[in-house]
Amino acid sequence: GLGDVYKRQMLDQAKRDQRSGLNTAGFVSGYRGSPLGALDLELWRAQSSLDAEKITFMPAVNEDLGASAVLGAQQASLDPDCSVDGVFSMWYGKGPGVDRSGDALKHGNAYGSSPHGGVLVVAGDDHGCVSSSMPHQSDVAFMTWFMPTLNPASVEEYLEFGEYGLALSRFSGTWVGFKAISETVESARSIELTPDREFSYPEIDLPAGGLHVRNADLPSPEIETRMQHKLRAVRAFMHANPIDRRIYDLPKARYGIVTTGKAHLDLMEALRLLGLDEARCRKLGIDIYKVGMVWPLARRDALDFVRGKQEVLVVEEKRG
Repeated sequence: GLGDVYKRQMLDQAKRDQRSGLNTAGFVSGYRGSPLGALDLELWRAQSSLDAEKITFMPAVNEDLGASAVLGAQQASLDPDCSVDGVFSMWYGKGPGVDRSGDALKHGNAYGSSPHGGVLVVAGDDHGCVSSSMPHQSDVAFMTWFMPTLNPASVEEYLEFGEYGLALSRFSGTWVGFKAISETVESARSIELTPDREFSYPEIDLPAGGLHVRNADLPSPEIETRMQHKLRAVRAFMHANPIDRRIYDLPKARYGIVTTGKAHLDLMEALRLLGLDEARCRKLGIDIYKVGMVWPLARRDALDFVRGKQEVLVVEEKRG
C-alpha cells in the first residue's frame, strides 16, 4: 500500500547512497490528509527501520512548516559542522495542503536542493472529492512555481519515479513534484522490484555559484535567473534519461494517443474493452505515448512521436 511504497522510496535511496559511498540521511515532513492519511501510520510503524538508515520522520503542525523544515534539511549540508553529505527529503500533503503551502514550496524550489540531498514533493489529489470540498490538480500549481512534475500511473511506477525524481532533484537543484491520486494510493498490490536505474549526467553550463542551495540567496532577481539555468538542467537530464514511453513504437502509425498518469491505465482498459489489443493496434496503425513528466514536457521526444501522424488524441486532466 501507500505507506509501504513511500517508506521503501526512502529506504531504497539510503541504500543506493551507501553503495555509492555517500554518507547521507533522510528526512520526511508534511501533514496528513486523504489520500495521504495513512502515510504517517506506516512510517511510525517502521520507525526502527528508518532509524537504522538515519531517516527522520517529523510530521508537521501544518503543511507550511513541513515544507520549511524540508528546506532546512537541504540547507543542512551548508553547515561546516554537518555530519552527513546531504539529506534526501520528502514533503507530503493533500491538494488543499499544496495550495496553502504555496509560498513555502515556491521558496523551497527557488532556493533549491543540495547535491546529495534532493526533494520529492508528494501531492495527494482527491479527484472524487471524497474528503475535499473540490477536486485538485496540483501539477498546475507546481508548474506555476517552476517545479518539475512527475505523474506515475501505478503503484509500481511510484518506486521508479521516486528514484528518478530524487536523481533529477540532485542534478538540477530543483524540488520535484510527485503526483499521487486517491485511486492509486488507496490500492495495494504485489510488485516485482527492479534493479537501480543507471542515470546519465550530461555536461551543462553552470551559472556562477552553481544550481544548488546556498547561503547567498538574498532577495534579488538573481533567483529567477538561476531558475532558468535549473530548468535547462532539468531538460538536459530528461533528454539524457527519458521517462516518457512509446507503448508500441510503430514507425508508421497513422494515429497517436497521448496519456499521462492513471489516465494511461484507463485508456488501456478502454482499448481492451473495444477489442483493440496490441496486435490489432499495430494492424490499424495506432500508437500510444505515455508522458511520465508532465512539466516541463520533453518536447523533442513528444514532437518526434506526433510527427507524420494523421490525428493525435490527448487524454488530459481538468486542465491542459
